[in-house]
Amino acid sequence: MGIQNLLWQVTKKAFTGGIIGVTISDRCCSVVPVRGDSMSPTLNPQRNSYLDDYVLVEKFCLQDYKFVRGDVVVFSSPTHFKDKYIKRIVGLPGEWISSSRDVIRVPEGHCWVEGDNKASSLDSRTFGPIPLGLIRGRVTSVVWPPQRVSKIS
Repeated sequence: MGIQNLLWQVTKKAFTGGIIGVTISDRCCSVVPVRGDSMSPTLNPQRNSYLDDYVLVEKFCLQDYKFVRGDVVVFSSPTHFKDKYIKRIVGLPGEWISSSRDVIRVPEGHCWVEGDNKASSLDSRTFGPIPLGLIRGRVTSVVWPPQRVSKIS
């Protein structure tokens, strides 16, 4: 009975910890890897490095969609929902944006995002303004690797 009771207690605690972890990751914050160099030099400044940046993403901003120009956000791709991108907001609803081809007004409920490294960025210049509902959170800081730990501005 002793081993069976111990296994039951460990299983209950692991399940409870898992539920708490999923809730925190879904509602409060999560850590996300940064792939590619579209946000270089802000994120992943060293090309061809085996160490990608990992960033802290806060999700409290999603309650009222309170964003400002310059925020770095994680969002789902408008064309492939499972793909996630990290880009900087450069235009808010109602603002006019000058793209390489035209001047565009950002529609209500949307924002215009661009990567810091425009030469290798798939962003609003490709797929247009993104709905605010696709944003998954705001990047607040780099948490890995240790020598790059810093706030994002």
